[in-house]
Amino acid sequence: MEQFELEDPLPDGAYNIGLIYNLKKGIRTKVIDEEAEYDSIDTITAIKSALASKGHNVVLLEADRALPENLKKARIDIAFNIAEGIGGRCREAQVPAMLDFFGIPYTGSDSATLLIALDKAMTKKFLSPLKIRTPRFALFAPGDIIRKPRLQYPVIIKPNAEGSSKGISDSSIVMSYDELREVLDRNFRLYGCPMMAEEYIEGREFTVGLLGNKGDIRVFPPMEIIFKKKNGKNFSIYSYNVKQNYEEYIEYKCPADLTPEQEKEMVRMSETIFNALGCRDSARIDYRMSEDGKIYFLEINPLPGLAPGYSDYPMLAEYSGIGYVDLINGILGAALNRLGMKDRGDQAR
Repeated sequence: MEQFELEDPLPDGAYNIGLIYNLKKGIRTKVIDEEAEYDSIDTITAIKSALASKGHNVVLLEADRALPENLKKARIDIAFNIAEGIGGRCREAQVPAMLDFFGIPYTGSDSATLLIALDKAMTKKFLSPLKIRTPRFALFAPGDIIRKPRLQYPVIIKPNAEGSSKGISDSSIVMSYDELREVLDRNFRLYGCPMMAEEYIEGREFTVGLLGNKGDIRVFPPMEIIFKKKNGKNFSIYSYNVKQNYEEYIEYKCPADLTPEQEKEMVRMSETIFNALGCRDSARIDYRMSEDGKIYFLEINPLPGLAPGYSDYPMLAEYSGIGYVDLINGILGAALNRLGMKDRGDQAR
């Protein structure tokens, strides 16, 4: 898939863009969601086509061990980064750190933001001075003595540094200390990483998308994730299985049925979190609203999925009147403006 030479001269004003990604390979492991965060070739092709439609040349660069050498050969003007990285809680920071090292500008948040945001516990601690309401939690690592946490059941258990609902299933909700120990032991064996136990908030689930940068951020109206049916324990969780079979389990409503005050609070919280973490260009933030109307921050993804017709972020944009091609080029445009590089894609087209 490497593509380093230009077949024709670029139109005047267009950019040579490196699309950096991790590709699903269909690898079979002991867990079904091993590659949950990686992108399909269809998503990569869709992003490439969207950028090329504005006259840009797009170089495909897989984020593997050959990436440093391939970056040297590619001679790109800017990287469009969707890479999740390989291994460990710092993996999303790998590509941005490498691009900074080589002095290559790129879309999206930098390594520091991606490192903090992927770590759910660290994000909560980072935001605590801002009084952002979030469910109480406890963190457990493999090898720890699992003591009774000071949490109110039910509790949801999830990997502390994973995205795309990886490691979250119907059995992630526990009702007792014994169940908590059982699920933690199983997850440590399967995933081998720290786990967060978080108080489950009974109520409604929402997600909010942001596009742009501080001083010029567009916040898409909140979208509600409505569960058609609950799991075996009668809870609604946005699990890996639910996301894979969303047409069976989920309805999306945007704009959500919120009072003006509730929507204003969710938008305000989103801007506060986005700016506090130093997010750039795009992000998506998840919330729960308890039955008494309190809004709880769950997590943020400053590297939101961009699969057309599937990922929540493109859905949020579409409900706001922004088609897929315009969204992808909007992310690029936000980065170009932030970097002081003129967005001349329309002229090139």
